[in-house]
Amino acid sequence: MRIVGKGIAKIDGMSIATGKPVYTEDLAMANSLIIKILRSPHAFARIISIDTTNAEKVEGVECIFTYKDVPQQRFTLAGQSYPEPSPYDRLILEKVVRYVGDEVAIIAAVDEKIALKAMGLIKVKYELLEPVLNFEEAIGHSSIVHSEDDLHCNFNIGMNKNMNIVASHKLEIGDVEEELQKCDVVVEETFYTQANAHAMMETYRASSYLDHTGRLVVISSTQIPFHVRRQLARALQIPASKIRVIKPRIGGGFGGKQTSVVEIFTGMVTLKTGKPSIIVYDRKETFSCTTSRHAMRLMVRLGANKEGYIKVVDIQGLSDTGAYGEHASTVFSVVGDKTLPLYNKTTAVRFMGNVVYTNKMPAGAFRGYGVTQGAFALESAVNMMAEKLAIDPTEFRLKNLIKAGETCLTYKGKLLGSSSLHKCIEKGKELIGWNAKFPAQVISNNKVRAVGMAVTMQGSGIAGIDTASAEIRLNDDGNFTLLIGSTDMGTGSDTILAQMAAEILETSMENIIVNAADTDVSPYDPGSYASSTTYVTGMAVVQAAEDLKQQIIEYGARYLETATEEVEFDGQTIKTIEGDKSVSLEKLAELQVLGAGKHQLVGNATYGSPVSPPPFIAGFAEVEVDQETGKVDVIDYVAVVDCGTVINPNLARIQVEGGIVQGIGMAMYEDVKYGGKGNLQTNTFMQYKIPCRKDIGNVKVAFVESFEVTGPFGAKSIGEVVINTPAPAIAHAVYNAVKARITTLPVTPEKVFMEMQKRAE
Repeated sequence: MRIVGKGIAKIDGMSIATGKPVYTEDLAMANSLIIKILRSPHAFARIISIDTTNAEKVEGVECIFTYKDVPQQRFTLAGQSYPEPSPYDRLILEKVVRYVGDEVAIIAAVDEKIALKAMGLIKVKYELLEPVLNFEEAIGHSSIVHSEDDLHCNFNIGMNKNMNIVASHKLEIGDVEEELQKCDVVVEETFYTQANAHAMMETYRASSYLDHTGRLVVISSTQIPFHVRRQLARALQIPASKIRVIKPRIGGGFGGKQTSVVEIFTGMVTLKTGKPSIIVYDRKETFSCTTSRHAMRLMVRLGANKEGYIKVVDIQGLSDTGAYGEHASTVFSVVGDKTLPLYNKTTAVRFMGNVVYTNKMPAGAFRGYGVTQGAFALESAVNMMAEKLAIDPTEFRLKNLIKAGETCLTYKGKLLGSSSLHKCIEKGKELIGWNAKFPAQVISNNKVRAVGMAVTMQGSGIAGIDTASAEIRLNDDGNFTLLIGSTDMGTGSDTILAQMAAEILETSMENIIVNAADTDVSPYDPGSYASSTTYVTGMAVVQAAEDLKQQIIEYGARYLETATEEVEFDGQTIKTIEGDKSVSLEKLAELQVLGAGKHQLVGNATYGSPVSPPPFIAGFAEVEVDQETGKVDVIDYVAVVDCGTVINPNLARIQVEGGIVQGIGMAMYEDVKYGGKGNLQTNTFMQYKIPCRKDIGNVKVAFVESFEVTGPFGAKSIGEVVINTPAPAIAHAVYNAVKARITTLPVTPEKVFMEMQKRAE
């Protein structure tokens, strides 16, 4: 291949580095009204009265909205294809506030100073209610977070709102209890994963205006422009045909912008006033009033025989969705969907549990989407089992992991299409120096170094649900315009998709113009989530390019007055096989838009996959632990990835490195913490620590390609799988170093030190 598989620089890389692209705030009209949100100071309360009289008298205030002024149609903010599995449990503003930071009033004014002044003059009286703050006490709590009668679910997700249960899930194949009795060795442990903040560079923001026809135009830093349009239509009670959503450059998302956090506020202000408006969250609002990763409790039981085969995997979970249920059922189900298939020598598997409402900031989509939590629990338990059986954990996995061409209990006879995970483990062992370093080495009187490992899988798109479309036009000058609805969040997906098109059309990258994510212009795409862009949108691009290429050959043959099978196309010229007649692509493009009976050549395709082929990764951590303080330093991290065919090695490597750093943050530093009354304590980067360059040691990335027959050029996804191994691998390495088993993330010096003290007693 000429272009696919090459480390081509991002098509927008230099412009981003030099500050040239325009972001949401740059595109806002100069006279936009500034929107601010009055928020609840209480975790759970009912508004008795709200007085905006004095605030409305402030000169420059354009409008103030309370729960009395908004449509009473419930909706979800989850960026999911319709009909969404997330409950419709929100109103734009409501009489009941359910977490500290929940919206009470919307203020729009000519500038920020006036908006803030008016906000300070709004008087609100609350009836305080007892909040549900501990998710392990939510089920059956005396307070019901959502007692309203008009809450709606499109599917039976097992909701029992009177018990604060948003969703229930159970998947069981085989008799777990009976099979456990047959096992020679059983491991049982409870693990806790914390909520994380997305911590993207660009905070949440949107602007809007009415165009010359009166349509609402929303410019948003979003991963899901088409879903935003649908949500705005429902929440604002206007036809979707009256809404246009434009996605400019985005400064990161990590799943946070798969939730429509801000767009409804600016849309409503513009509709009511007829004036352009903008809302920009500051960093505290981004931390406190958006979404986080779901905190979970996962109780794991593993059973194995004396020969070293895992026979039973049983995971029982509890997930905290916070005040609203975006992504509640789907994140939780993925915990099991992407862990149970890994170890396929089992005779019984089970994943079950509940997702509960609490009076904390809502949880939502976050890179890894449940697999991150499940991988920490399962892989930690697998490492415990390997120790109990006295088997090297790498060898234990090589013996138990699913291989290409095999099936597992949850696949119901379907075969795994591609995997090089076993080779990834072998390569990772080599790169980390496993045989020489496992389990630990004493460096000095108080320093010990040790290695640990984990493996994981993810998916590539949502099988049987999400579809993406692509359109490629042959322009009159012989160049191409690629129209896509996917969202490049800095990942380089625009570049990768252009590479695929250029490969099929046998042209250079310079001849591909990429136009992305405008609901008026782009073909439909669900957005950038579920690790779908390379695999799902990529296949749509490949098929659209193949469609266009075939048209070029057909119309070129007509011009040359010969049969289609008698001509060939080399990317620049259509010519007969004998070479006696030819026409340039540029000339053909010109001819196709001149004269009667002609038309511009356009390739179209829509693709949705019946399967979601998993990428795999083997992660290896080397840490150094100070036995006097419990301080842990990551010395080396090795990640070996199977993402099928690597479309762009440079961009894939960056994705892996970024995911590993984010995973190290979850493993060791990041923790969303609340005070006793439900107030968020980690609402700035002073309190919420993310890793810097000095914290992550040396990260080594390698790829072991497989070939996925259902993917474009054999590719699978890579965006999410890379975050899942650091937490279990680092926890494993810490245990190997000082025998401190950390089952509650993050792995802090205090926890390590206290576990060491327990062991010494």
